[in-house]
Amino acid sequence: MVDRDGYRPNVGIILTNGRNEVFWGKRVREHAWQFPQGGIQLGESPEQAMYRELMEEVGLEPDHVRILGRTRDWLRYDVPKHWVRRDNRGHYRGQKQIWYLLRLTGRDCDVCLRRSDKPEFDAWRWNQYWVPLESVVEFKRDVYQAALMELARYVFHRPEPAWSGVIFHTPAPVQHLDD
Repeated sequence: MVDRDGYRPNVGIILTNGRNEVFWGKRVREHAWQFPQGGIQLGESPEQAMYRELMEEVGLEPDHVRILGRTRDWLRYDVPKHWVRRDNRGHYRGQKQIWYLLRLTGRDCDVCLRRSDKPEFDAWRWNQYWVPLESVVEFKRDVYQAALMELARYVFHRPEPAWSGVIFHTPAPVQHLDD
């Protein structure tokens, strides 16, 4: 399902814990870390897609989380042409996303990366809210930054200063698929 401008509707999920850290998943067999995200299926609302993706990628049920906020508008990114399948070239440009900010009301042990037959992540960890964006694939960085900035007010309950660069820190311990 691609819109007339060539963008596939998608949801992104920023999951926070009680320390305002964010869930960071490592893609299966890659050294690429990202937030959970996925496509919106025909007839599905963005919120329904978010809950489905949360279950498929993180193994969490709706009662494990509380919605804190969502982006007002679609955030778009273009996928580099060499990443687009040949049969989609010409019309497919990338993704448009509604981002949801969630608070984990369950426990860390409720996270189950094997809930799906085809897991997206093989490890996860909590990171500071202002994650180091250099670890996100380059073409998604602006969308990640825009989503984090727009949704920060729900986490910090006050306007945050403009993001001015990468914040370096020691990452939290990684939880692996077998944990």
